[in-house]
Amino acid sequence: MRTSPRCGARTRDGSPCRAPAAHGKTRCRMHGGALGSGAPRGNQNARTHGLFTRDAISERQQLQALLDDAQTLLRKLTQPKQDAF
Repeated sequence: MRTSPRCGARTRDGSPCRAPAAHGKTRCRMHGGALGSGAPRGNQNARTHGLFTRDAISERQQLQALLDDAQTLLRKLTQPKQDAF
């Protein structure tokens, strides 16, 4: 146990972790060396809500353009009319 390589992570107080590293890894089981730990390949969990799909981005851009046009029209309608003499 004493001769096994140690985990390379740091604890909250800045001292090195004293746990042994997992077999064939540089971290212990608590710092990411356990089998199956970490994000899945391709990180499929990152974008489950669809906020960054092409359709969603396009829809937001179209909505923003529509709102800009409406705001421009409101500005034109609320400007005081100038009398032509």
